[in-house]
Amino acid sequence: MIEAELKARVHAPEAVMRQLDDRAVVRIEVYRDTYYDRPDGSLEKAGEELRVRTVHGADGTRTVLTYKGAAVDAESGSKPEHETSVEDADQAHAILRGLGHVELIAFEKRCRNYDFTAHGRQMLATLVRVPEIDGTFLEVETLVDEADVPAALDDIRAVLAELGIGSEDLTRETYTGAVAARRR
Repeated sequence: MIEAELKARVHAPEAVMRQLDDRAVVRIEVYRDTYYDRPDGSLEKAGEELRVRTVHGADGTRTVLTYKGAAVDAESGSKPEHETSVEDADQAHAILRGLGHVELIAFEKRCRNYDFTAHGRQMLATLVRVPEIDGTFLEVETLVDEADVPAALDDIRAVLAELGIGSEDLTRETYTGAVAARRR
């Protein structure tokens, strides 16, 4: 499946949060993301991602291992995504290191997640704050087959417009890149 996704900078986060609160029950979570690469940096160069994410929320803690392939849509950066639950985060990190991967970067994301249906699609909207980056971001995504990516992105744009987010607010800036730049 492809994660059709758009990300935007949010200039009125409180207003967007109120609108999302009206659409769905919020799930407040803190993500601890660790990205890995090969020693030669070939995953990053190919636009691929390998991540261990530990999620802390009201329902407890869970960890997922994710691989994202190269983008299938240049404008949005939407990528194929493969994800699975991991029982032991420390062991997942040890396995990746044992396979020769190196930690690229690790950081925290503070998220307000909203699951809802819009335009006939199951969507996830996430308001994101990364302590090391200024501002608030909104990610809206849905999982689709590759052939459905353009239509799904149109539906996501419609949701963003309903929330007062315009095309001028969209960004392809990555959290990994922004955090890395801040740490330099």
